[in-house]
Parts: sequence; C-alpha cells; structure tokens
Amino acid sequence: MISVVLATFWRGRTLRRGAAALVLFGFAAAAVAAPNSLGLVVKKDDYLTLAPSAILIDGDTGTVLLEKNADLPTPPSSMAKLMTAEVIFNEIAQNRVKLTDEYIVSEDAWRRGGAPSHTSSMFAPLHSRVRVEDLLQGALVLSGNDACIALAEGIAGDEPAFVIMMNKRARELGMTRSYFTNATGLPDPAQKATVRELARLARHVIHAYPNFYRYFGMPEFTWNKIRQQNRNPLLTMNMGADGLKTGFTKDGGYGLIGSAVQNGTRLIVVINGLRSEKERAEEAKKLLDYGFHGFESRKLFAEGTVLGYAKLFGGASGSVALVGDGPIGVALPKNSTERVVAKIVYSGPVPAPVARGQEIASLNLYRGDNLVAEVPLYAAESVGRGNLPQRALDAATELVIGLFRVGSKKI
Repeated sequence: MISVVLATFWRGRTLRRGAAALVLFGFAAAAVAAPNSLGLVVKKDDYLTLAPSAILIDGDTGTVLLEKNADLPTPPSSMAKLMTAEVIFNEIAQNRVKLTDEYIVSEDAWRRGGAPSHTSSMFAPLHSRVRVEDLLQGALVLSGNDACIALAEGIAGDEPAFVIMMNKRARELGMTRSYFTNATGLPDPAQKATVRELARLARHVIHAYPNFYRYFGMPEFTWNKIRQQNRNPLLTMNMGADGLKTGFTKDGGYGLIGSAVQNGTRLIVVINGLRSEKERAEEAKKLLDYGFHGFESRKLFAEGTVLGYAKLFGGASGSVALVGDGPIGVALPKNSTERVVAKIVYSGPVPAPVARGQEIASLNLYRGDNLVAEVPLYAAESVGRGNLPQRALDAATELVIGLFRVGSKKI
C-alpha cells in the first residue's frame, strides 16, 4: 500500500532561460531492503562489484538499482556498436533503409575490419554485396568490424559521415557525456561513453525496436561458411539473458551491456573496465542476481493519472495537465519503508499551442538525494493559442517577473 501526499510549487523564469515546476509526492513505500539495507543508488558498495564502472537498472521503469562511477566517460570498445545499431534501426524505422538493401564491402571495411585486421570480423569477402539484415547480424552477433564499416559506408557514404549521425542521435536520446568517433568501437582516445548512458541506450533499443532486438540474442551466425558464436557470456547461463553487447580494448578493459528477464521483470546491467572475460561474466551475473533477488517493481500511478500541471504562455488556458505514457512505477528494495520524492521538472512557461501527447516534462524520482528514475510526462490535452488580450497579459506578466528577478539580483 502506498500513500501519496501532494504539494505543488511553481518557479517561473524568463522564456529565454526556461522555467521549472516542481510537484512533490511523498509516500511510504512497502518496499525492499537490498542486501545490507542500502539504498537504490549505491555509492559506497564498491565491494558489490569489482567493475570500475557499473550500473544496474530496471528495464521497465528505468529505476537505478545500483551505480558505481556511472557518469565517468570511458572507452566503450565494441559496446559502441549499440549506438551504430540504433542509428541503423532508426533509419529502417523511418523507411530510409531496408533490410533487403545490399551494401558493398569496401577495401577499407575489409582491411580495417575484415580478415586482414585480425579483429572481430564477419569475414565478408572483399567487394562482396551483403544485405543489411546480414550485416546487422554480423555486427551484433559476431561483433564484426567489417560489417559495421560496410553499414556506415552504405548508409552515410563514408564512416565519418555516419559518425556525425551517431552523435546526433546520441544527443537526441539524451546522451550528453558520450562521444563516438567510429562505428566499430575500435580504439580512439576521443571515443568515450558512460555506463549510465549506455544503459539508457540499451533500454531505448529494447523498447523502441522489439523486432530488431532479437538479433542481440542469436546464439550464433554463419557467413562465408564460417560459423561463429555470440560473444555474450550471459546467454548461456540459464538466467533469462536475451541480448546486447560485449566489448574489449586494451585501454578500456572488458565491458558488457546485458539484459535478462525473470518473472516478468527485465533488468539491464552495464559494466566496464574488467580485467578478463571470466571476471566480466562473473560480475555481470552477480549484479543481475543482486537485482532480481533484492528488488521488486511497484506501481505508483495508474495510467491516465494527472500528476500535475505545466504553466503555459500565450495559451487559451493558463496550464496543461500532465500524464505519463501508461502506468508509472519504480523498482524498490524489498521490505524497505524509505521515503521516495517525485519532482515534475520542465522548461517553461511552455509556449502555446500544445498538442495532446506532446512531451512537456520529466517526473524525477528520488530516494534521499539520489535520482533513481526519470519518466517523461506528456500533455493530457491539446491547448490552442489564446486571443490577443490573453497573450498580451502573459507577455506583460513575464516581463514583470523578469524585471523583478533582475532587480533582486542587484540587491
């Protein structure tokens, strides 16, 4: 049983600077004590994992169950291929690329990523034509660098142009600390990613592209009469693992993005900087076991619940109701009674018109000072532009607020 206490606060700023509205929900949650009674976001449990960087999240709610150096940019190695895959999946979803399209394996793709490179390879013959679907399987099942380069060249003309697409998509998905310099994850000092943003990317790929996610869990793939196994060690551990990506470079160490489902609950783990394949597999499994045994999902708000209101500028109405996309929940430690705080945050006042379903705000969930989940909130209804007197009044109000703030700073 969860009791909810609601209080609403609004803080306005100029449209140029943006504004924020906060809605606080305090509730005692019959929820979970993780092993050793620690909170959802763990900052002092270095002993829980040997990984220098790690994060464990609930795949459905996005709740952070554990993190360690989660915002530290590190070499992503072949885990960067997940960003490559997202760009391609998005191009297919936008009908700009088809799975049946064929791309040529160039000499560059063959030399830097194929047999002569002595790196992970699909072993596609030089100048051969390969379907996009086969190249995707070569990239995601076999971690083939030749497949990634061929895809990048086929879609964007050359790899540097594709990298621009990668970074553009990364920013669109809220990945502000990660930066990609190639489509393969091959070593480059400038190429960095955080485990938090890789987890966010993995969750996005799982939810946005369910038809393509199956590639990550394929146990093997054969091309050019060469049969190779999937490199993800979690797939053979009989723990519900169904995909994503491993990586290794000398500078970055051994890393893994993995996901597993048990009893209807999906968890996503990202670790990086391990010393061996064995250590990588053991640490990933340990964290997933920790999550499945120590946490449970709890529904906070039913679908369609109005969680708050965002102030509008120049609208026929002064505000718009905010709702989630379906029910809103959070993963909590079992048997805990700790307090959770929810804040609605948005930039505003929001200029009208506003369309129903337009993303307006974020519901940020905290335990203590730790942000454990961010849930997008949307306009519950459409609101058109107001008449001239209404817009003039809003403009005058914002001008007065702006002058007041400037005056307050001078005092």
